Amino acid sequence: MIQVINRAIDILEYVSIDKENPKLLGQIAKDLDLNAATCANIVKTLVSRGLLQKSDTQKGYLLGKALYAMGNKGVDYQRIIDAADDEMLHIAKELNENCLLAVMNGDCRKVIHRRHCSQLIQANTLDEKKAYDSSTGRLLLAMLPNHELDSFIKRHGLPSTAIWNDANTKKQFMLQMELIRRNGYALIEDSVQVIGIAAPIYQQTKVVASLSIYLPAFRFTNVMRKEMISIITVSAKKISEKL
Repeated sequence: MIQVINRAIDILEYVSIDKENPKLLGQIAKDLDLNAATCANIVKTLVSRGLLQKSDTQKGYLLGKALYAMGNKGVDYQRIIDAADDEMLHIAKELNENCLLAVMNGDCRKVIHRRHCSQLIQANTLDEKKAYDSSTGRLLLAMLPNHELDSFIKRHGLPSTAIWNDANTKKQFMLQMELIRRNGYALIEDSVQVIGIAAPIYQQTKVVASLSIYLPAFRFTNVMRKEMISIITVSAKKISEKL
């Protein structure tokens, strides 16, 4: 066994635990029982390869963009992430709320990149979540051709009323899909915990990802609603133009 590779994997696994909270270098070395200098050198190498990255809002390290881009069936997610990152940073600073970039993965939407705000209380969402239960997932489904939507429903069924009350029949579901297509965004605003809005990222004429802003429900107001719709649609368009 090559010791340095084993230690690098240990560090990546450690940082992936509670992955939204940055891990301090000293904390990593102490908890993994590593020499401080050795730990620093390994972390520096992992950062240079994009497998770790420094947090923008707090001290410490998070999983890097390159790690999320691995193992994705040849899709160039790294290009999408690179095109989106500046706009996501702008959103996080402008609205001071979290944002993410997601793609479809089976019946789930999968986060491939995040930017965090500096709010003391932040909304949290899983890296993988059922598509019906997220604004990004609903948006990505709505952008599919109807025959692909039909196939998706045959494989995974319609959403339950507990998840999506207005879409538990085929007719209601298709009406919701048409509404999202017409608006150009998907907004979940009836939650008592997390509010989310998502807009499509295009590569030429194909939707390849979804850009989302999400925040605790108690900070969601009519003013914030208008600001979120404006910034998400403009930012998604700018990212699409880069692709």
